[in-house]
Amino acid sequence: MNKKILKQQQNEINAHYIYTALAKLADDTHNKTILENIAKDELWHYTFLKNITGVEIKQNKGTIKRFITLAKIFGLSFALRLLEKEESQTADYYESIEKEYPGIAKIKEDEIRHEVELIGILKDKRLDYAGAIVLGLNDALVEFTGTLAGLTFAFANNLIVGSTGLIMGIAASLSMAASGYLASREEDNTDTNPITSAIYTGLSYIITVAFLVFPYFIQSDPYIALGTMLLTTVAIIALYTYYISVAKNISFKKRFLEMAAISLGVAVLSFGIGLVVKNYFGIS
Repeated sequence: MNKKILKQQQNEINAHYIYTALAKLADDTHNKTILENIAKDELWHYTFLKNITGVEIKQNKGTIKRFITLAKIFGLSFALRLLEKEESQTADYYESIEKEYPGIAKIKEDEIRHEVELIGILKDKRLDYAGAIVLGLNDALVEFTGTLAGLTFAFANNLIVGSTGLIMGIAASLSMAASGYLASREEDNTDTNPITSAIYTGLSYIITVAFLVFPYFIQSDPYIALGTMLLTTVAIIALYTYYISVAKNISFKKRFLEMAAISLGVAVLSFGIGLVVKNYFGIS
């Protein structure tokens, strides 16, 4: 029991410094105040637990730095979602021991209140453009896993496949950016800017294509390059799905399996088409 309380004590002092740091990154004054108040609560929680254990614990600087880095790269909402998950688990633990330590009921109530307060500020501008990013990312994954797979079987020449894929990717990214701009213009969402939506769509498309064609420029065997490309596809889907599942609090498994099935399903169909073309036209 004492080890578990020490672990929670460590979490509380870490949370104090994390919320303090995230408050400095918040643009909105109201949100900044909420995070600062939560940071003060976490410090009080730490002090309460320290009186039980009699042990002084320092913050884990690595953990704190990790959350600050995540907030800077992926947005404040993403970092707060991760903290929110830990907060809910912490509240459950405190509930299990509140009979032995009656004062802990107050900490449990604070953790539950923190969840409610965080819901009100879990909005990141980057998430307003999630649809634009998904548009570029999904199209690139679905189209180019299939395209590169088909070209691999048709030509079996990495330089040709990689170069063709890159040229097509650049052209398609410009087309997708234009489509993203026009689609955004038709929406009644005043929170997004059509030009910014177009940029997010085009960039997510071309960056995805760059990762997919990269194996063809560093590998001589076309089928090893193909396998690497497919693994890259799965990795991209997993990373993006993890980000969205945390930031928007949705199921990772369902979204990941859906995206992976579509992208790899198109690739499998393209394998067959490429093989048919190769044999029919006698390409060697």
